[in-house]
Amino acid sequence: MEWLTETKIPVGKTASDIFDWLQDNGSAFFDGLAAVMEWLIDGILWILQTPHPLMVVAVFVGITWFIHKSWKMCLFVGLGFLFILNQGYWEETTESLTLVLSSCAVCMAIGVPIGIVAAHRPKLYRAMRPVLDLMQTLPTFVYLIPAIVFFGIGMVPGLIATVIFVLPAPIRLTHLGISSTPTPLLEAADAFGATAGQKLWKVELPYAAPQIMTGLNQTIMLSLSMVVIAALVGADGLGVPVVRALNQVNTALGFESGFIIVVVAIMLDRILRVERK
Repeated sequence: MEWLTETKIPVGKTASDIFDWLQDNGSAFFDGLAAVMEWLIDGILWILQTPHPLMVVAVFVGITWFIHKSWKMCLFVGLGFLFILNQGYWEETTESLTLVLSSCAVCMAIGVPIGIVAAHRPKLYRAMRPVLDLMQTLPTFVYLIPAIVFFGIGMVPGLIATVIFVLPAPIRLTHLGISSTPTPLLEAADAFGATAGQKLWKVELPYAAPQIMTGLNQTIMLSLSMVVIAALVGADGLGVPVVRALNQVNTALGFESGFIIVVVAIMLDRILRVERK
């Protein structure tokens, strides 16, 4: 078997050479990208931390009522946030929500248009599918290495790693929603002389809305699952006390901060779970 290992395929070296080239020739681009990401993060963090916590809670409860029209759901969300305040994790929660909302904004802004284009071009989607599989299955810790190389430590590399890991979800679900639009609906639109843009906005997107909302839900859930990993590259949030508890073998701190993450995840999932009526 020695002959098989003598000529090793240079996977790692090739990746290293690519990243070295990008670092040498793309510093201006990465600096500009980091500035935009920092502006987005700082803006969302200011919105969540400047008002009184109860005002922010009231806004989330109002959003819940607007989506679900259910006082039980509003009560659940309100009690969840009050529990977070009671445990003293409000600042960490807002930092994690900032990372989640930032990655959600970036992923949906990129993923939905790509999903729409891929749905109209099956060959393009077949070419993209191996890349999407790689993005979802590659261990998330691997993303942290180039993120640190290009962006240093802090919230920005955590956001970039999160976006790379999460982006396939809105692309796949948008593609699923658009491509599953019933043929009779499209034929009826053609019969009435609808243009391609009109078919997209008045037929395909309304029909695909539940799948796109599911993509939004998955984007937020997957982003929240990255908060602990993002803490390893200096991102603030609920991942920091989890990592600290692991380093100190502190069971109480670990379960306390971990349970807060669970509460936040359940609240966001319930708020955004919209079913087709």
